[in-house]
Amino acid sequence: MSGLRPVTVITGASAGIGAALARVFARHGHELALVARRTDRLQALADEIAATGARKPLVIATDLQRPDAASVIGAALAAQGVEPQFMVNNAGFGLIGLAGARERDEVLAMIDVNVRALTELSLAFIDSLARHRGGLLNVGSLAGFLPGPGMAVYYATKSYVLSLSEALHSELKGRGVRVSVLCPGPVATEFAERAGVKGGLAPGPLTQSVERVAEAGYRGLMRGQRIVVPGLANKFVASVVPLVPRRLLLRLVDSRQSRRRSAQDT
Repeated sequence: MSGLRPVTVITGASAGIGAALARVFARHGHELALVARRTDRLQALADEIAATGARKPLVIATDLQRPDAASVIGAALAAQGVEPQFMVNNAGFGLIGLAGARERDEVLAMIDVNVRALTELSLAFIDSLARHRGGLLNVGSLAGFLPGPGMAVYYATKSYVLSLSEALHSELKGRGVRVSVLCPGPVATEFAERAGVKGGLAPGPLTQSVERVAEAGYRGLMRGQRIVVPGLANKFVASVVPLVPRRLLLRLVDSRQSRRRSAQDT
């Protein structure tokens, strides 16, 4: 044993699903380390959690677009005498629009956060996850099961997260490390605004609350479930996608995203 205290590290914890996951883990007795860019929001969430009687979470303010973000996080944890028992890679964002029409830098920044940083943080702390018989929760999306014209790079990043997480689930099982990928459908968070969806997400049969998504993710990870898809309607979509011809899926997604782009212009 290393002698370091075990903590649950949650990236993108300043809002949305990340903040909801922090509340769920804290409620179940986990000490937390919260990671995001916005220090004020992290501090407010840490204070909120501490007010419930839980140990006040550590706050690590850093931008996951930085190439040294994993090293920064590791050093901050070590300085506090802690190491990850659970690693929750929630940080990520999407961009609506044709891939060739987006600014190249913002597309590459999305890959940095959704793919590169998630990969590095998934691999950086495997030894400590194994020492504490903990686990890894990567937040993917229902989009990971689909081709995504109109949000091509975002959908591709989530396909990567799904594939990587499934493989790590198999590779790390023998070391006692649980690996789950959480694949929610639409969730009413700041994600839609950041992606450029005008007016946010409209309620629909696939929409889930952040609280339900976070609870499902926590339960699935603790059970060692490989893929967690919250909501019956979303489970149905994930199950039938492999049966639908790819050409038809492309048309359906393209039509949906075309309507969104049209709404942006009105």
